[in-house]
Amino acid sequence: MEQVVRLAAIDDDAMVRVGFPSWLSSRDDLAVTAVTATLDEFLAHPEAGRTDVVLLDLNLRDGVEPAHNITRLRTAGHRVLVISVNTDADLVLAAIEAGAAGYLVKNDDIDALADALRTVAEGGSVISPELAFAISRDRRPGRPALSAREKDVVTTYASGATLETTARRLGISLGTAKKHLERVKAKYRKAGRPAHTKVELAARLREDNEALDPPPGHPPSNPQA
Repeated sequence: MEQVVRLAAIDDDAMVRVGFPSWLSSRDDLAVTAVTATLDEFLAHPEAGRTDVVLLDLNLRDGVEPAHNITRLRTAGHRVLVISVNTDADLVLAAIEAGAAGYLVKNDDIDALADALRTVAEGGSVISPELAFAISRDRRPGRPALSAREKDVVTTYASGATLETTARRLGISLGTAKKHLERVKAKYRKAGRPAHTKVELAARLREDNEALDPPPGHPPSNPQA
């Protein structure tokens, strides 16, 4: 039997709250269990503890910072998919850095929404091509400027490969791989976002929307390795 994904929506737009359950009613693998206007209402809802993914409106009328709402939901153990009319790159980045697993704009169609909810429920992340392009052009001081080789080394290493395997895959010596990795760590320290371990490096790369996949033909392994 196909596993049913339990969903909630937090949105102060009454039309969205009414429409959300009906929009997804034809999807047998998606079940809407809670629809509320505020975060506090959702956290107090009897179904909150059984919710897999929360669809969160970015700017609720209570004036609370979106990052704070996302952090509260993540702390409570929920995966978060943000939805908004706003496509500003800084807002998208702030939402992702706060822990949101995805960001959709409200003009995306229902099929895209359903697919995004499934992806987030499975532990994946979702960014539309337009928003991905905006993020890729981010040049904030907190995002280190990595060289092409540094990026190759750190994304392969952070995906779960050992440093020895990373060097072998990229056709460089272990010593060279170590130097590149140390330079990457130094750049993150200088940016005020230190990353001492492989897991922390992987987190920084996800925050910067960098793919963690190793070179083609080499499936990723456990980042904890």
